[in-house]
Amino acid sequence: MAAGVLHLPIYATGFRGDDLEYALSQLVPISTRYGATRYDVVRSRDDQYKFLISIEWDDKRDWEAYWYGEEFTDFRRACTSWFTVPLLYVWNDVVVSGQLKREEALVGDDESD
Repeated sequence: MAAGVLHLPIYATGFRGDDLEYALSQLVPISTRYGATRYDVVRSRDDQYKFLISIEWDDKRDWEAYWYGEEFTDFRRACTSWFTVPLLYVWNDVVVSGQLKREEALVGDDESD
């Protein structure tokens, strides 16, 4: 199976945005135990109830193991009233990607000899 990026849009129900943000921040990093190589959870600034989970995988079968695994199943069970259903994910093929590395500034480094 080819590498890909999983997108899972998720929309919080009324007054549950902060609760859902916390739950996702606990759940999504677990994806690396299943083989994910990168993940992001983003929350819209324009609509505080709108989230997008993006996880990179080398193999779609690893995503399916995570999706049907104990942690994600427990999340769906415990938090089902915190988001609108159904949760529908989309598998995407990576066409091109890139990243600009930020250089860290040396702060307080005094090199005077």
